[in-house]
Amino acid sequence: MSSDDAMGRIVRLQDYDTCRPDRVLREMREYWDSIRKGRAIPARSDVDPRGIARTLDYAFILERIAPGAGRMRLAGRHLIDLMGMEVRGMPVCAFLNTSSRGRFSDVLESVFKAPQVAQLTLQGKADYGRPQLSAQMLLLPLRSDLGDVTRALGCLVADGDTGIAPRRFDILDDEVMPIIEGGTTVKPSPSAIGFAEGRTDFKPRGPVRGKPTPDKPATDKPHRGFPQADTPEERRALFRVIQPLPTRTDD
Repeated sequence: MSSDDAMGRIVRLQDYDTCRPDRVLREMREYWDSIRKGRAIPARSDVDPRGIARTLDYAFILERIAPGAGRMRLAGRHLIDLMGMEVRGMPVCAFLNTSSRGRFSDVLESVFKAPQVAQLTLQGKADYGRPQLSAQMLLLPLRSDLGDVTRALGCLVADGDTGIAPRRFDILDDEVMPIIEGGTTVKPSPSAIGFAEGRTDFKPRGPVRGKPTPDKPATDKPHRGFPQADTPEERRALFRVIQPLPTRTDD
C-alpha cells in the first residue's frame, strides 16, 4: 500500500468504539423519542431496524402476554449470546434469577400500565466459568396495531466477559421515568393475580345460630341437626368415610 493510499483512508472512531451501556441506552432512547412524532407513545410499526443499526445487537421488542409478563418477539445477537440460544418466543424474565423476577414483573407492568419508561441496573453473579457481569436494561412502551400499549422496545447491554451461557441477572436498582418531561410516574407495585376482588366482611342477615341475642339468652343445649365445630381440628374430626352398601343380587 502506497503512502498516498494510506493518507486517503478515513477511519471513524465510532465504528471501533467498545460497548458502553450508557451509549447504547442513550441512543435507544433518542431513537424512541425521534419516532414519536409529537405523540406520547410511538407505534410498533414505526420501529425500523435501520434506525437502530448501531444498537441492533442489544435491542429487543416485547409483547405483553399477561399482567407483568412479556414475551420476546425480536432480539439481537447480544441477547442470544447471553442465553446461549435463540430467545425469540421466550419470556423476558428468563434473563432474571428467580429472586428478581417478581420485582421485574412489577416494573414491566408499570411500563405498560402507566405508561412510562424504566431503566434497570443488573448484575450477574460470579460462578465457575462465569465472571461477574454488570448490565443495564431499558424499557420503552409502544402501541400495538390496535392502539393499546402492549409492546415495548428495549435493550439489554452486559459489560464484560460473558463466560459460559446462560447468564441470568439480579436487579440491583430500578428507576421509572415519565414519557413526557415533567410528567408523573406510577410506582411499580404487585399486580392482583387472578379474578379475586377485595375482601369484604361477611354480615349475616339474621341472628347467628347458637349465639345469644337480646331476646334469646344463651343456652347450653346443643343445637339439633349438624354438629357444630369452631376449630379446624374439630371440623376435621367430623369427617366420616361413607362406604357404599354391597349390591344385592338375586339368584
